[in-house]
Amino acid sequence: MKFFVLFACLLAVAFANEDADVLRSESEVNPEGFKYAYEFSNSIKAEQQGDLKDGEEWVVKGDSSYTSPEGEPISISYLADANGYQVISANPPLPTPPPIPEAILKAIAYIEAHPSQE
Repeated sequence: MKFFVLFACLLAVAFANEDADVLRSESEVNPEGFKYAYEFSNSIKAEQQGDLKDGEEWVVKGDSSYTSPEGEPISISYLADANGYQVISANPPLPTPPPIPEAILKAIAYIEAHPSQE
């Protein structure tokens, strides 16, 4: 959760050198979760909501967007839960990761074929 708050702060600081007015600023924190939203006149927007499931697992959803110096709209929607950080959508789309090297695939196959014996 600290990562997401840090990310939002860094996004805001990245454009802090521009003159921007706060158009919207909301936040709520309680024992079961939190949510915040902000919007600036220089196109920066972010919203995030986190809920504590079963008293021990955080589920965090968020969106953020801004316009790049080149005028291109940049946005990302994400989910973070027990399965880790997952990008739901991004504009521009995230690049496709490179294929797994053959040597790594062989190593994984070997480890699966020869499990640890304790």
